[in-house]
Amino acid sequence: MTDTDVQPRGHRAVVTDAGAPLPVPPPAAGPIAILPSPAELHVSAVEAAGGTVAALGPDTRGIVWLDPHDPSGLAAALDSAPSVAWVQLPFAGVDAFASLIASHGDSVLFTSAKGAYAEPVAEHALALTLATLRVLPARARARSWATKPEGVSLYGRSVVVIGAGGIALEYLRLLAPFDVDVTVVRRSSAPVPGAARTVTTDQLDEVLPTADVVMIAAAMTSGTSKLFGAHQFSIMQPSARLVNIARGGLVDTDALVDALHAGEIAGAGVDVTDPEPLPDGHPLWDAPGAIITPHQADTPEMVAPLLAERVRVNVAAFLGGAGEGFVGVVDPVAGY
Repeated sequence: MTDTDVQPRGHRAVVTDAGAPLPVPPPAAGPIAILPSPAELHVSAVEAAGGTVAALGPDTRGIVWLDPHDPSGLAAALDSAPSVAWVQLPFAGVDAFASLIASHGDSVLFTSAKGAYAEPVAEHALALTLATLRVLPARARARSWATKPEGVSLYGRSVVVIGAGGIALEYLRLLAPFDVDVTVVRRSSAPVPGAARTVTTDQLDEVLPTADVVMIAAAMTSGTSKLFGAHQFSIMQPSARLVNIARGGLVDTDALVDALHAGEIAGAGVDVTDPEPLPDGHPLWDAPGAIITPHQADTPEMVAPLLAERVRVNVAAFLGGAGEGFVGVVDPVAGY
């Protein structure tokens, strides 16, 4: 076998809800509309599962919605096609569609891309973790040779992970070679593979004081808005690093800027911000120890085939009619 015979591995989904019960009766199968405009990759995914792609109309039973920034467009589509019983959303985070899910979640099954993009996003989270520990923000901005030794190793550190979805699980897998001590914070205290312990969200403040790294991979809901504020930063170690690849609104940005300037934490690596996009001249750009990436933990090239595979899997479940096999099922009560 030559090198040219070896196919690249590519990314794979990290599914955490296989076999989960549906919040609504199994949707009735039928024609599927891909909106706002069909993409060849996703049309092929629907057809590969045996589905039929058709223009939105009275017979439409499913919608694959490709625009993560246009909830009003999806609302209009649902209003014009009342027979729709299943909607596939394009992102893992569905906060932009929260009101729509709340108003239609008793009759429409919503599935998201949660877990589909876990590998590239977790990879980026690890990159931000190492970058903050190794003080790469300062190194990248330097214009002269530094003489003060700085930076710490990830090996053997205490890591707190907020959330236990696909991104968190893949991040834990990537952390394993570093022999870290991991605490997961989530709604349930059920054990999480790869974590030494799991605590509930109300115990967050109890575990923060010993964390060397805190990585946020939780869903954005009304209950998690500004989960990290001035108090949380005040009880963290001055050497601690914060990494956020979830949603910017989980962190109070002003409090983060103040914490970095005050030395309450040593660094922050964020791929998401509040506001977003982060405006030119915003104080976070110049905060000591901050490294900011523009919500690109995954890129269109990474996402497209992963979303297509999620579409294929869920179309097959949709056509099956028994309500079995759906992944990324959104809980309309929990909001994710």
